[in-house]
Amino acid sequence: RDLTMELSLVSARPLPRAAASPLLFAPLKPLPLLRFPPRKRTAFARLRSRRSRRVAASGEGEGDAADRDEEVFGGRSEQVFGGRRELTGVQPLVEALPPVARTAAELAVAAAALAAGYGIGLRAGGGNRAAAFAGAAVLGGASVAAAVAVNSVVPEVAAVGLHNYVAGHDDPTKLEASEVEAIANKYGVSTQDAAFKTELCDLYGSFLYSVLPPGDEDLKGDEVEVIAKFKRGLGLDDVDAANMHMEIGRRLYRERLETRDRDADIEQRRAFQKLIYVSNLVFGDASAFLLPWKRLFGITDSQIDIAMRDNAKNLYAIQLKSIGRGLDIGTLIEVRRAQLACKLSDEIAADMFREHAKKLIQENISSALDILKSRNKATNSPTQVIEEVKCVLAFNSLLTVLSKHPQGDRFARGLGPISLAGELDHDRRAGDLKTLYRAYATDVLSDGPVDNEKLTPLNDLRNIFGLGKREAEAIISDVKSQAYRKRLAKSFNTDLAAAPSKASFLQNLCEELQFDPELASKMHEDIYRQKLQQFVADGELSKDETEALMAFQVRLCIPQETVDAAHTDICGQLFEKVVKEAILSVDGYNADRREAVRKAAQSLNLKKEAAMTIFSKAVRKLFLNYIQKAKAAGNRIEQAKELKKLISFNTVVVSELLADIKGELTTAEPATSSATSEPETTESEGEDEDYEWESLETLKKTRPDKELKEKLGKSSQKEISLKDDLPLRDRAELYQTYLMFCITGETTNVSFGTAISSKKDDSEYLMLKQLGHILGLTAKEAQDVHIKLAEKAFVQQAEVVLADGKLTESKADQLATIQKQVGLPSEHAQKIIKSITTTKLSSAIEASISRGQIGIQQVRGLKDANFELDSLISEPLRETIYKKCAEEIFSSGTGEFDEEEVYVKMPADLIISAEKARSIVQDIAKVRLENALVQAVALLRQKKRDGVISSLNDLLACDAAVPASKPLSWPTPRELDDLYCVYMKSIPKQDKLSRLQYLLDISAEKAEDLRDAATAGTLPQTGQEEEELAF
Repeated sequence: RDLTMELSLVSARPLPRAAASPLLFAPLKPLPLLRFPPRKRTAFARLRSRRSRRVAASGEGEGDAADRDEEVFGGRSEQVFGGRRELTGVQPLVEALPPVARTAAELAVAAAALAAGYGIGLRAGGGNRAAAFAGAAVLGGASVAAAVAVNSVVPEVAAVGLHNYVAGHDDPTKLEASEVEAIANKYGVSTQDAAFKTELCDLYGSFLYSVLPPGDEDLKGDEVEVIAKFKRGLGLDDVDAANMHMEIGRRLYRERLETRDRDADIEQRRAFQKLIYVSNLVFGDASAFLLPWKRLFGITDSQIDIAMRDNAKNLYAIQLKSIGRGLDIGTLIEVRRAQLACKLSDEIAADMFREHAKKLIQENISSALDILKSRNKATNSPTQVIEEVKCVLAFNSLLTVLSKHPQGDRFARGLGPISLAGELDHDRRAGDLKTLYRAYATDVLSDGPVDNEKLTPLNDLRNIFGLGKREAEAIISDVKSQAYRKRLAKSFNTDLAAAPSKASFLQNLCEELQFDPELASKMHEDIYRQKLQQFVADGELSKDETEALMAFQVRLCIPQETVDAAHTDICGQLFEKVVKEAILSVDGYNADRREAVRKAAQSLNLKKEAAMTIFSKAVRKLFLNYIQKAKAAGNRIEQAKELKKLISFNTVVVSELLADIKGELTTAEPATSSATSEPETTESEGEDEDYEWESLETLKKTRPDKELKEKLGKSSQKEISLKDDLPLRDRAELYQTYLMFCITGETTNVSFGTAISSKKDDSEYLMLKQLGHILGLTAKEAQDVHIKLAEKAFVQQAEVVLADGKLTESKADQLATIQKQVGLPSEHAQKIIKSITTTKLSSAIEASISRGQIGIQQVRGLKDANFELDSLISEPLRETIYKKCAEEIFSSGTGEFDEEEVYVKMPADLIISAEKARSIVQDIAKVRLENALVQAVALLRQKKRDGVISSLNDLLACDAAVPASKPLSWPTPRELDDLYCVYMKSIPKQDKLSRLQYLLDISAEKAEDLRDAATAGTLPQTGQEEEELAF
């Protein structure tokens, strides 16, 4: 992530530092720029790498490597801290004099200068003592100035001495604080002197910069320890050391800003992240205020966390390399300590540990798979494969045990069983994992009984491989099946043959292998089928082979039904082949074919039912072929010809072949099977039940007399039909097609578009009956086809006769003749005639209803004439008639409303439900109630007295149908009074007058006054100037 920072914070302007200052850390005051070596590969990093390679090559331990540090660093520290610095000016003199000698010399020089000055002043002043003291003061001051000048370079000389000492040190990491103190004491300076402290910071910065690896290299893990050790050796406090860390951060950031290369930018960013990580570990908790990364460089907490996490993961990955398949508690504790030292979270550490464990397991898996896939027999050893899998299980078991250890909190995080489920390439490797799982399961379950001791590792291995439960169970079941088959083959002629109870022996074997008994039964069936196929390969079963099959059935406890099904399936295929060859033979069903069928039926040891089933299946397939050809024919004549071929095939081939099969297989039966002759009772089948239809000529002809039967000779079988192969509709259509052919005969097209029908033979009807047997039609179903066709013919001719809908005497005679020709019973003919006339009449009635010419009286007349109104008049039209009658009642002006007539009789006559009729009447009454009042007032204003009375009667009729719950409202009460007076003068019934009084909202006092006035002849009148109407 990009690290941002204000450019004003990047500048590094040199500032003087006090010799001894309190904790005055100012991060915004950068130190003077350090002269660091180029950033390609630091000298210290190269030395450490060389040291590591030499240690690895020589096999030395850490202690031996530490002893050789002096040799490794000898003469090379200058590459880290720079070369030796030379003294100039008075610095060699200061270097040569120890502090005591330097002080004595300075005192001696000062004393000599004072004495010389005194002597010179005395001589120059002519013996004047004042001049002598002045001369002594001048030369003494000069000597003091010289001493001060000499002492001012002492800290610089001490700094040079410190630099040269550290640069020439064999191993800077072994530098002690006492050595630095000794150097300071040698020159008589303090370690807090500005020049000396500056040199300490420069040395620390150079060392820190050399220890940090470049951006393209990872931390080795010892950087924090080395830096902290060197800091302690210099005696540098945390504040000054932290300033150097920040200064290096500024340098790295400047280098990143100056570079234009993407790769170099990434390298500098990684180097900065390593600096953050190492610095935070060096200063620990104090880094929060000693290292202001966010304030100086503008980075966020998340960027700091990423730097800490990534570098900690790299260091922890190095530690994990020490963990192999042989886990020990000490290593796990050390790895845990390393994790805490790296400041890595437990979650990330646990994930990294599990990934490391998965890699170790995948190495074993890859090795085992390479062995399995190897084509070299020398390397393809199942033992090696199993050993690799056992290593995986042992490692996983050790991880599981250690995860439950009492001291587990001290161990590395992530201990526990491993699973490869969820890996990116798991689906791709699923096939290989299943193969390996099968190999181990085969090795475990092949020998001895199966118990939990064997199944538990398999379950663990399934979890490790990440296989589904069903997948693993399928593999184990397959392996158990192979083991069961092997044990069964081994004991078939020995222990199993001698066992008194075969079922108990097999049950014990299943329990020993924990094998599903149902799968075992399926396997027994497969074994029996394999043996049967092997024995019938030559087309027949010998006596020895039959006995061997019986032994298999008894020893394997195979049910008889299963054996029969196997024989039907396997032997049936051979028998079916022989039957098809006999049926489809070009030479016909001759003696050779007959002998072949008999031999096949006898040698294959088929039961009668099985042979019949096979034969029926083959025949029905051929029947369906004929049916398909008939359906694909262009016209009815061609269809009938194809069906005729089907009937002939059934009579000539199928019937004889069926008789041979049944005669050969049933020795107790006579040679002539009942299938070859039709029972006499079938000739009159259905006569008693449907005697009324015996008048149908086509149905009579399907039951030929004895003379015709003897003429035709052969009769066909009835046992095999297409009842279950075709729907009833298709079978009926085929039967009807041939029936039409029997009626019309075969036609021949001649010139001028005419056709000549050939002579019809009644023998076709007998073939029609045989076709019904082939199609699996019952007598009732065949009879329905005849009836349907006869009714259709009668309807067509009757519609022509009754085109005008009128049935006259001559037309009735004509229809009776047609009825006799088609053979329909008179009752059915009358129903058809009535249906036609009713349909014609219904159309006329609907037209009359739409013109308003039919009311309730006409409907009742039709009902009295025994017409079915529900079929003659549709329900919407009947409702229309009812509405019209209701409206007439509410507009008749009589004021009468007969509930029985309206709610009971009329709905019954019109076949309308009472609830619906009541709803229709109430809807009309509610609308007409308000309209009647408005109409009455309008007529009152027009001074039409009779109209007013009629409207008020309609109002009362509507109120009788739907009684008003409150009086009617009108804006002019005077007009309501006038309406009441007009109606009262018509001398109505008292109950109607009282109800009108309520509806017009006239009070009892007012009504009484109006009645008294009418009696006295003083009733008030409106418009007395008009003579037509008084009020």
